[in-house]
Amino acid sequence: MTSNSASACTWGAASAQDAARACVERPHLAMMGLYLGGFIGMFSESALNVALPQLTKVVGITASLAQWMVVGYMLVIGLVLPFAGILMKWFRTRSLTLFAIGAFFVGSLMSALAPSFGVALSGRLIQGIGTGLVLPIMFAVVLEVFPASQIGGAMGLMSLIIMFAPAIGPSLSGVILGYFSWRALFFIFAVIMAVGLVFTAHYLVSPFELTRPPVDAASCVLSCLGFGGVVLGFGLSSLLGWGSPAVIGSLVVGVVALVVYSRRQLASDSPVLNLRAFSNKRFRVSATLVMISFGITLAAMYLIPQFAQNGLGLTATLSGLLMLPGGIVNAGVSLWSGKLYDRVGAAGPARCGFAISCIGAALMLFTSTDTPIVYLIAAHVLLMVGVPLAMSPCSTNGLSALPEEMNADGSTILNTMEQVCGAVCTAVATGMLSAGDAVGTSAGLDTCAAATMGSHYGFTFVLILAVIGLLLSLGMRKASR
Repeated sequence: MTSNSASACTWGAASAQDAARACVERPHLAMMGLYLGGFIGMFSESALNVALPQLTKVVGITASLAQWMVVGYMLVIGLVLPFAGILMKWFRTRSLTLFAIGAFFVGSLMSALAPSFGVALSGRLIQGIGTGLVLPIMFAVVLEVFPASQIGGAMGLMSLIIMFAPAIGPSLSGVILGYFSWRALFFIFAVIMAVGLVFTAHYLVSPFELTRPPVDAASCVLSCLGFGGVVLGFGLSSLLGWGSPAVIGSLVVGVVALVVYSRRQLASDSPVLNLRAFSNKRFRVSATLVMISFGITLAAMYLIPQFAQNGLGLTATLSGLLMLPGGIVNAGVSLWSGKLYDRVGAAGPARCGFAISCIGAALMLFTSTDTPIVYLIAAHVLLMVGVPLAMSPCSTNGLSALPEEMNADGSTILNTMEQVCGAVCTAVATGMLSAGDAVGTSAGLDTCAAATMGSHYGFTFVLILAVIGLLLSLGMRKASR
């Protein structure tokens, strides 16, 4: 069934040169556990957005505190992700994946049965450990088990999982919340992860050689302080304000630690995370565009349900359903854009994708308390066309630019940047939403109008991200493949 890269497998390959590095007869079946783990890990990032208003009322907490069910989750992902690359060099892929999916399973049960918000949040943080490991493993393994000619399509499927899951999250979550409580979401997560454990145990291969390089303890500490400090600082900003000593202190510690961490990795012969990947311009630009795309997605997925419920007065179920068309479109575009990369490269799709995202974000700035639902759906659909159109080709373009021995590091870097940026963008969007709401309230606007103003502040931030992505994509080479 399997072999090391030294004896390439020709299953599904057009030639020996096209062969996969690891011999797997049915690669999609081998990847199924990772597919399920990655999907639920990303699905849960946005699924809780619709549940947060209900959670705040049932548990009796503020919206700023409740958002830590999302930001705290991404904080842990950002802490774990940088270590995935070196963990894959120390432990077999199958064992590491079983641990990751098992952690998410346990965390889901904890949150589902939690007697208090503190226990629910603790379970949520444990879930973050699982997702932080599953995502880079999934991207690294897919490059090993598929023939070269099929990697574009396979990466398109990866992008479908990464982008479609948070896009469809609010819709499915809204339907579930229409019949059950927020606890039902976590029970569903647990059931699907149990299925993922079965697939992983039976079919996943371990394609990487265990080199077991030495681990630099100082780099591990710096990594946690750096990535954790930045995400924590942005997350606390909406709760304590930007002038808070805790916010400023977290950001300063995070930035300083990241600078020292980066210099230490570049000087090390056995880095925890091989940042030399950034010396490759093609990877550097592509990774930045992927990070921006992911930030747009999570910020929009947070803002739209909040506006629908608090600005338009819709129920959680209806606010979730109005995002269903965009989620379906996202799925189709994700698959198509992966195959498009195999034909035309990344530059054209990236430019078109960010241009369309700019239009979608701009349309959200013209919403009001009387905005028709059809208008909101149309703006969301445009965002769900633009983001995957850019993200999938850029992901493939960046990872395929690296040599084979840096696949695990490149995947880890890409996913770390995504999650850290996603957490930061969600926190910034939350802060912008709260700031706009406060301005509207102080100006004498009613609750719905103030919430609408808050959403305009938030979508101004989304539009800025889309414009930055568009400008950066203009610098990509047209023949970038």
